[in-house]
Amino acid sequence: MLWPMIAIALGFLGLVVLGVLAVRVFAEVRRLARAVGTATERIQRASEDLERAAVPLASRMHDLGRERT
Repeated sequence: MLWPMIAIALGFLGLVVLGVLAVRVFAEVRRLARAVGTATERIQRASEDLERAAVPLASRMHDLGRERT
């Protein structure tokens, strides 16, 4: 009777350990998702800034191309 009780206790402890690890993984995944979201927003803002900066340059290059012909 002792061995089955030990087996049940070890099985329960194994499930507890797996539960704790699952909670930790869940927390890290949420933290990673927030970091990815922040990075995505920063990349989007940088892309918009680059596009705004490129428009005047492109129009100047277009005007220079007209003057050469």
